[in-house]
Amino acid sequence: MKLKLPKIFLYNSDELTFNKVKRGRVGLLFTYYTLLVGSVFFLTGRYMKIQTLTDFEKEVLIVNMNNKDDFSEDQLIEMLSSLNVKYPHIVLAQARIESGGYRSRIFRENHNLFGMKQANRRINTAEGTQYGHAFYQTWRESVYDYAFYQSRYLATATSEEEYFYVLGQSYAEDPKYIGKLRNEIKKYGLRSKF
Repeated sequence: MKLKLPKIFLYNSDELTFNKVKRGRVGLLFTYYTLLVGSVFFLTGRYMKIQTLTDFEKEVLIVNMNNKDDFSEDQLIEMLSSLNVKYPHIVLAQARIESGGYRSRIFRENHNLFGMKQANRRINTAEGTQYGHAFYQTWRESVYDYAFYQSRYLATATSEEEYFYVLGQSYAEDPKYIGKLRNEIKKYGLRSKF
């Protein structure tokens, strides 16, 4: 039986894409093995093959280099910056509103910062559904899930207004959601955090 290694894709924060890593050298294979044995996890704890995904979303390996997973808004801001998400101040406002100021049951028990439902048409990091929302092993997985959501549905937004428009049409059921986001951004100066 031939050992089949997983395809490995790395996140390109400049292009907001996942690019395939070629494994042509023994040293590179050793590095993969070391990562797999070390602090690495596959999305949702297993190797994923989903035919409906785009090429760069297909089997993605995420390395969590930070073993300490206590939540703080500063860590969230750092992670949003490192992932180079579009309009991070809007995303931060979403996290604040959707998690009830990081106090909601969905955040505390599901580790769900964004009130996300479990996706079934795109790559996601959810472990399942609990209380009608996706649940994750860590809050960081919910941030990755939002990044996947953004890369699938909002990557082509070329302005904040377009981003707000798409969110207003497809993200929230509350008709006042966009106004709440704008107020949160203005009231707490969220643009200045990035």
